[in-house]
Amino acid sequence: MSSKDEVKKIIPSKLETGFQQLLYKTIAKHIPEKMTPNQVTLIGALGGLIGIICAFLSRLNSLFLIGTILGILCHLICDDLDGYVARTRNMTSKAGGYFDLLTDILHITYLIIALAFAGYVSFEIGIFLVPVYALIIFTSMNYILHLNEFLFPRLGPIETHLFFIVICIGSIVCGNADVLTVASFGLKFADIVLIIGGIPMYYEMIRLQIQLFRRLKVQDKKESENE
Repeated sequence: MSSKDEVKKIIPSKLETGFQQLLYKTIAKHIPEKMTPNQVTLIGALGGLIGIICAFLSRLNSLFLIGTILGILCHLICDDLDGYVARTRNMTSKAGGYFDLLTDILHITYLIIALAFAGYVSFEIGIFLVPVYALIIFTSMNYILHLNEFLFPRLGPIETHLFFIVICIGSIVCGNADVLTVASFGLKFADIVLIIGGIPMYYEMIRLQIQLFRRLKVQDKKESENE
């Protein structure tokens, strides 16, 4: 990918920026020279898959959620390092970017489904949350496609992964019993965390889509004037 076509990366989250810099100064130095960005992404995807399987198995024993936590951490670390490898080794590609975003969507979507299947998340809450992260990634894809920008939301990958780690730890401690009742609807620990995190995520998703729509309208106007 030429410098002219290079995607501008915008990260508003200071937590995300700080975490990335920590990884770059520590783990990134030990990545083998022969390893490609897609291989790093694949390792993260496999870690995420193991975490999802452990979430399903936590229906049998909540301690399987420890495996889910490790899978989440593996996916989070690799999700940041694949881009670093691509940039520093001049191996950026549209296919690699697509693969990265696709694994993000699949990981979070099936993790919520697995936790609901295991009984730690109410299906009503799970259905409410499943679309939001996928829509954020879809919006990010369109920023890349139309504006050549990789715009992270203000609540980005690290915040999302931390929410799920909190859910796993809380679910190990509290189990799948209701901890709060609102209007006769029982809420589990994971439900409460997902609601707390889900509402601002929905706001951020809508904000990014409205912003993208407005910028595309401006872009369309400029292109029509230049014709």
